[in-house]
Amino acid sequence: MPEYIPVLNFSRSRFAPRLGPTLLAASAIALFVVLGNWQLGRAHEKRQLTDRFTAGGPAIESKELPADAPRYQPVRLSGHYDRDHQFLLDNMSHESMAGVDVLTPFVLNSGSVVLVNRGWQPYGATRQDLPDVGVDTGQRTIVGRIDELPRPGIWLKAPPATGWPRLVQYPRMEELSIALGIELAPRQVLLDPAVPDGYVRAWALPGTAADQNLSYAVQWFAFAAMAGVIWCVLSFRKREESP
Repeated sequence: MPEYIPVLNFSRSRFAPRLGPTLLAASAIALFVVLGNWQLGRAHEKRQLTDRFTAGGPAIESKELPADAPRYQPVRLSGHYDRDHQFLLDNMSHESMAGVDVLTPFVLNSGSVVLVNRGWQPYGATRQDLPDVGVDTGQRTIVGRIDELPRPGIWLKAPPATGWPRLVQYPRMEELSIALGIELAPRQVLLDPAVPDGYVRAWALPGTAADQNLSYAVQWFAFAAMAGVIWCVLSFRKREESP
């Protein structure tokens, strides 16, 4: 026998939405739309970052690290490295190998100090076997991109380390300034791969691509449409038959 499929007969029903389900559906739809718009905004931000990252262009000459420069702006700075007070950013990986990013203070000719990320170095035989990160302290001009320090979603705060070079785990720039006893520029500089005295510098945009955020946005908008359809269907009630 053929399978019976129930069908809603709208000719024998009347549209009579109830207050409780209506408020619940409206709240759900509003939430899904807000989340979808947020994902669209994230996708737009990532597209802008990608454009700035891939655009390249000439590096701006500056005596100070520009405070208002956009992220990934190429910049050219003159000064010298402070090799005696370097930070090793822990939990960095390259091609599935564990290692550190080498953060070296760069003293500008103006007297201010910028933290330069000279690239990735692997651990030695153990995690306690830190890599050699020595660098010449002579006067030089470097080129790099302005960037933020990496920030994880969740991490456990490590106990304070001592000695130099100092192993750190996702610090804030304020913490590094306190450790050095000087005020650092608020952002780091990613050393250009063509500049000497660096290590592995396969710089890439962090996080997921903008297309991923677009797919999330489509999902949230689909949830909003589904909630509206469900509310509409459940709002039809069977007509009372006349005696």
